[in-house]
Amino acid sequence: MEEMIRELEYKVSDLEEKILKLQEENLSNKKGSNAMLKAIRELYEINRQMMIQLSKVVEDQTSLDINMGVARARCDNLPFELLDPLLKRDSYRFPVIKDADETLNEIIDHKKSIARFGDGEFSQIVKLDRHKFQKLDERLGERLKEVLYSHHPNMLIAIANNYGSLQDFTDAAADAVRIYMANGNTRQQHMELLEHDRVYYDAYVSRPYVMYKDQMTEAPRKRFERLKDIWKGRSVIIVEGAQTRMGIGNDLLEGAGEIKRILAPAASSFDRYDDILKTSLEYAQKDTLFLIAMGPSAGVLAYDLTVEGYQAVDIGHLDLEYEWFLAGKGERIPVPYKYNNEVEGGDMAEEIDDPVYEGQIIADLQA
Repeated sequence: MEEMIRELEYKVSDLEEKILKLQEENLSNKKGSNAMLKAIRELYEINRQMMIQLSKVVEDQTSLDINMGVARARCDNLPFELLDPLLKRDSYRFPVIKDADETLNEIIDHKKSIARFGDGEFSQIVKLDRHKFQKLDERLGERLKEVLYSHHPNMLIAIANNYGSLQDFTDAAADAVRIYMANGNTRQQHMELLEHDRVYYDAYVSRPYVMYKDQMTEAPRKRFERLKDIWKGRSVIIVEGAQTRMGIGNDLLEGAGEIKRILAPAASSFDRYDDILKTSLEYAQKDTLFLIAMGPSAGVLAYDLTVEGYQAVDIGHLDLEYEWFLAGKGERIPVPYKYNNEVEGGDMAEEIDDPVYEGQIIADLQA
């Protein structure tokens, strides 16, 4: 068994070198595309064989189930990672996604709004109850689908760039994506929902730190500084889930003009959606910028506010990413006084006594 696995590993190594050579030659003609595709298919099949053999070796060792799950996900996702690029091909279709810099240029220089679509949003659309921070809501799913297919000139529709190469991500982040994409028919669901002739933007624009290999360089700091230009000198209304407390305890919102806050429920905020939209419009002024952090409901609110003539940015977990960046550990950690659905116990945020924060709250719609 071990000899067979070693033989498979040698074959994998040889094929990986062949694929890298083809990539370096930048073959874009039909012959080159076919050669690349053939090599990738061979590599994919050999990896599958290796996983089968390894499964037999560890079938009685349940403690290794998680590692085997990661290995299988890596194998299943391999063709998509290696084919994403520049070769002409008909076998796979990849969404066209503008990168974070291009996304920020549209938001900052052209005052575009943005709605981001990730696991939480797609789960609502396909009616999968996956997240405790937003219960399955049929109306929310329909509204999200409406936004996904909207073509408002001032609205960017952003999706997470999970579909091809994951080379910029850390190993942990890439494996998390692989497991997600290999789960059930996730990739197929997304491909059926997305418009293949449309240009999308980067939903990970609000996640500039933990996921990336360059997290210990100056690159994340530069990304955060560019993000701060969104609200520089602007009058801001933050619509956030209770205890999100964006910008409290850090300098993320430094440079913004007046800051006001509307508090929504920490979980299942769509239950109060009509009130949240009405209140947002009541307090909005001509040049108000909305920053929205309230789960899958954020994209719907961003869209509705854009239709009303405002710039609205679905900002997601940016504040937590900034807290993690400031901590400098390259990982998600608890922030005691901020609601955090991505770490264990993070939904039990501590109370704070902050007169500045309290003074910014213009409406509390938690109940």
